[in-house]
Amino acid sequence: MNRSCKLGLFLLFSMVLTLGLVGCSNESSSDGKDSDEKVEITLGYYSSGSADEKMEELIDQFEEKHPNIKVKTQNAPYSQFFQKLDTQIAGNNAPDVWLSDGVLVSKYAERGAAKDVSEWIERDLNKDEYYGLDFNKDANGKYFAVPQGIQIGALFYNKDMFDEAGVDYPDDDWSWEDLQEAAAKLTIDAEGNRATDSKFNEDAVNQYGMTFFNITEGWMPVLKSFGGGVLDEELKNSVIDSPENEEAVKWMVEGMEKGILTDPSDLQSFQSPMSPFPSGTAAMRIGIYARVLAANETGINYDVSVLPKGPDGKRFAPVIANSWIVNNNSSDAKAEAAWEWVKFWVTEDDVQKEWAELGEAVPVKKSVANSDLFLNSGENKINKQAFLDSFEFAGTLDTNAVWSEWLQKFNDNINRAFLNETSVEEALKQADKEVTKVLEDFYKK
Repeated sequence: MNRSCKLGLFLLFSMVLTLGLVGCSNESSSDGKDSDEKVEITLGYYSSGSADEKMEELIDQFEEKHPNIKVKTQNAPYSQFFQKLDTQIAGNNAPDVWLSDGVLVSKYAERGAAKDVSEWIERDLNKDEYYGLDFNKDANGKYFAVPQGIQIGALFYNKDMFDEAGVDYPDDDWSWEDLQEAAAKLTIDAEGNRATDSKFNEDAVNQYGMTFFNITEGWMPVLKSFGGGVLDEELKNSVIDSPENEEAVKWMVEGMEKGILTDPSDLQSFQSPMSPFPSGTAAMRIGIYARVLAANETGINYDVSVLPKGPDGKRFAPVIANSWIVNNNSSDAKAEAAWEWVKFWVTEDDVQKEWAELGEAVPVKKSVANSDLFLNSGENKINKQAFLDSFEFAGTLDTNAVWSEWLQKFNDNINRAFLNETSVEEALKQADKEVTKVLEDFYKK
């Protein structure tokens, strides 16, 4: 090869190299990996009073730590937020990252709105350090969200009412039969008769042994601990019409007929179906962690224990892992910036501590949840360890893409049994039929 030919090849190689470098530079700039590039993301969350101010403070801290990421917020009260979110998802203009109610994560995942963040979790998070990650995992082992805070169920009880009735406080050995026996001693009618007295009037109750409300703080924990439930492991088929569910629902109906558990008509006389316990009208309730706030505000003398066991010793604590979801339709640059926000939220001890001080949820990071900051915070010292111990037997509410739809069908039928408008057997058969149709309409099209 002569000298002029070698020179020509050198110049050609240099041009190719230069173009390649330019191409790499442009690629880096377009996907947002260049630290000098500013990326703006939209963060959506539902408002919850005083927590909004703390959220804004944490966003400011995030922007200070990540000067290349600008956060624009969208927030609204719960119902309006999720109504607008559905419209935004349909119009492909949803926030780049949003706070989802835990029961809706499957809906967004199965309908393609939530980004699969499995690889990022494997890369950036030590899963053993966090509560609740697996509650957002689908049947194929993929993760579509990261918990922002955990709501987990426990048994709340009014200590003054127990003391007055001479009933021992609940403990780890309690079964649902033990609870009903205690509830009878704690239920008082308008004449002051307890449900264990022959003169007791179940149609004029002034103090209930236990208030019973909705899926999370009512029938699901009982069904599951009796060995039943609503959906199978794939969450696509109904298992409602089962002997285990029949036994569990009969236990509930029996308690309502005796007047020691509130039924749906009893709750209509209260300002809110959640009012009986904090107002001092019920001695016990199944409650998620957030109910601590209302109980503390009213000043009742209460504590918490793990939920009772079923007939075979099985125990179940309902969980709602409210979570951050990254928009599956956001650009790579925005999605990666949104993931930085999620990492900031769950990995930073200071962030977890500041949020935990609000007292709204069990912290996601175990080191913070197991610290004095969470376990011994507040003037009213209660057994918060019961919430953490409940993770050993915790589970979701059989959530899937059509959770809201099948829940409505189940509630309609189970409430008819609670009100003695139909038999337990017929209510379960009809619920099974209607829930199956909802599932087939979505999954077997």
